[in-house]
Amino acid sequence: MDYDLIISGAGPAGLCLARALSGHGLRLAVVEQQPLAALEDPAFDGREIALTQHSAQLMRTLGLWERIEPHALSPLRDARVMNGPSPFAMVIDHALGKRSELGWLVSNHLIRRAAFECVQQSRQEHADITLMASESVSGVRTDAEAAHVTLASGALLKARMLVAADSRFSTTRRAMGIAADLHDFGRSMLVCCMTHDEPHHHAAWEWFGYGQTLALLPMNDDPATGEHRSSVVLTLPSQDIDPLVTLEPATFNQEMARRFDQRLGRMTLASTRHAYPLVAVYPRRLVGQRFACVGDAAVGMHPVTAHGFNFGLLSIDNLAGTVRAAHARGADIAAPDGLARYEQTQRRATLPLYLATQLVTQLYTRDNPPARALRTLALHVGERFTPFKRLIAASLTGGG
Repeated sequence: MDYDLIISGAGPAGLCLARALSGHGLRLAVVEQQPLAALEDPAFDGREIALTQHSAQLMRTLGLWERIEPHALSPLRDARVMNGPSPFAMVIDHALGKRSELGWLVSNHLIRRAAFECVQQSRQEHADITLMASESVSGVRTDAEAAHVTLASGALLKARMLVAADSRFSTTRRAMGIAADLHDFGRSMLVCCMTHDEPHHHAAWEWFGYGQTLALLPMNDDPATGEHRSSVVLTLPSQDIDPLVTLEPATFNQEMARRFDQRLGRMTLASTRHAYPLVAVYPRRLVGQRFACVGDAAVGMHPVTAHGFNFGLLSIDNLAGTVRAAHARGADIAAPDGLARYEQTQRRATLPLYLATQLVTQLYTRDNPPARALRTLALHVGERFTPFKRLIAASLTGGG
């Protein structure tokens, strides 16, 4: 079973890469351990994805954007950063980015569904994608000629190139002998959708409280009731999150309103609750012999900067462009020089923000008096320094 390229993982990154390469004369295989039904109709997982303007344009190019219900695309107009109990906020206004909005918010499961539908369309139009659901990669090796993949079922695949798109904890990347720097924050985040009395004005909140971190991601009003609605993210030490996941809904509503200091008024749970550990991952290398990483397998970001999937789309755009260009001129799609250029481009785009994010999260999760004072000072200085805020706005829009 020979292919030009095998993609390990059919999450949004793997599916988008297959879509980006389809129709260019390449034979593609996508291997995914989830069953086909889970890919066709992914369940709500609590996560709202913040998309830059550049990412939104890439999704339009791939055909995902128009497959998402317009009401599910919520504009992110402004961002507010707060510290402790103070009502003061550093405000990143959409006007700084010279746009009517900084970006967009879309539920992760809707992106997954749209990506799958696009791949199915490509399969029908070009017959160049083989989707292997309910399968997993159990072994890999590469040589000068090909990548060799063994599946858990015992099937053997061979391709000119192998791509890992199987999460920040990628087993494919590990099987290739590529180490990664992993930072476990010792915290977990609870995510869910809630309705509330007070409007959010389509502004995102990042609230570094004392002993907790809160985020509010503005969604469009509930289409059935007209109530204000947001994705709510609470970050606490991991042992404190688990009891909240199973707390009786009425008590949970009261607890969340209390944690938000009643700033949103009454809050009501409007979805299932989900908990995720906070772990950031950065691989030592992004490429190997006939091998490359994309998506979270290339960088697993802390969500505070909301750039995880944006970097994933950037990696797909970069790698797909490299592969298509090589194939068009009859060159090796996995040539070392092409993969090296991909790695350099992706590292330049992601490593500075990854490191900066680590510093920000360390500062804003410390609760000793000097750290609290420094946090407050940093926000007040940032609010008054327009070039700094303009830089953040450019990051949130993706420079597009």
